Amino acid sequence: MIEAREGVGRAVVEGLEAIVAGQKTLEDVVRWGLGQTPPRMIESVVVQDEYTHDVVLRHGEGVYLVYDTT
Repeated sequence: MIEAREGVGRAVVEGLEAIVAGQKTLEDVVRWGLGQTPPRMIESVVVQDEYTHDVVLRHGEGVYLVYDTT
């Protein structure tokens, strides 16, 4: 599910929806990121609790993808 913040255009959201549709695991996310030009690396992992982490990748200018993982 994509949750877009204010200022992110519908075309950007639709493009992101197409990207994440094929990502079922964190491995899928990392493989996708490494396959981009330039590569999109994990920028941050935010620990929420002992089981839940948010994984952050920069997608483009001012746009970040944040994956909630458990």
